[in-house]
Amino acid sequence: MARVQLGRSAVYDLLRTRQLASITLGRAQRIPTHALADFIRTRLDQEAAA
Repeated sequence: MARVQLGRSAVYDLLRTRQLASITLGRAQRIPTHALADFIRTRLDQEAAA
C-alpha cells in the first residue's frame, strides 16, 4: 500500500477527531491497514463529490 505523507500532528488530529480509526495495544496506538484504506477511500469520495 502506498504511504500517506502526513506529519505526526496531523495523524494525531485525525485520531482525536475519529476520522482515522485506531486500536490501543498497551501504551501504543496502532492504525489497522483497513482503517487507513477506509480513510483514503472516504477522502477520495469527498474530493470527487466536490
